[in-house]
Amino acid sequence: MSLRSFLAVAALVCASTASGQMMPQKAHADIVNAQGEKIGTAAFSQTDPGVAIKVDVSSLPAGTHGIHIHTVGKCEGPDFKTAGGHLNPDMKKHGTENPDGPHAGDMPNFEVGSDGQAHTTIIAKGVTLGSGPNSLFHDGGTAIVIHEKADDYKTDPSGNSGNRIACGVVQK
Repeated sequence: MSLRSFLAVAALVCASTASGQMMPQKAHADIVNAQGEKIGTAAFSQTDPGVAIKVDVSSLPAGTHGIHIHTVGKCEGPDFKTAGGHLNPDMKKHGTENPDGPHAGDMPNFEVGSDGQAHTTIIAKGVTLGSGPNSLFHDGGTAIVIHEKADDYKTDPSGNSGNRIACGVVQK
């Protein structure tokens, strides 16, 4: 390896490290229902505007559902309260339409078809796969949670999106 190649690789490594650790570029979650049955997956990848989350789920009620990143990496059914509240390191109010918001874990709603399936990609602008308070890998981990109803993007603390109906622990 030439000195120039070595320096280029070293610069790349330095640029992609955070706190001495490599920034993960990908993550995943197995999404389970209230009975603990796997109903889908979420694949996470770092992008310039945030984290892209490719969600593939089935066996959900048709309609519009809220989806959020929650602050604890635990998904114990049937109510998934173990996932804690929305990831909110800046102590803001819920929702993009709230003048004091949004939470880092707030994301756009998604649609489930009449067949109970959804295949979509959501951009989570408030989180990162890197380090820091908005990291999906902070102490205690995080979870992705699907709610029974649509998020209204303004009502604190959860957008009036109803019960938690599915959950997945985010993993490297």
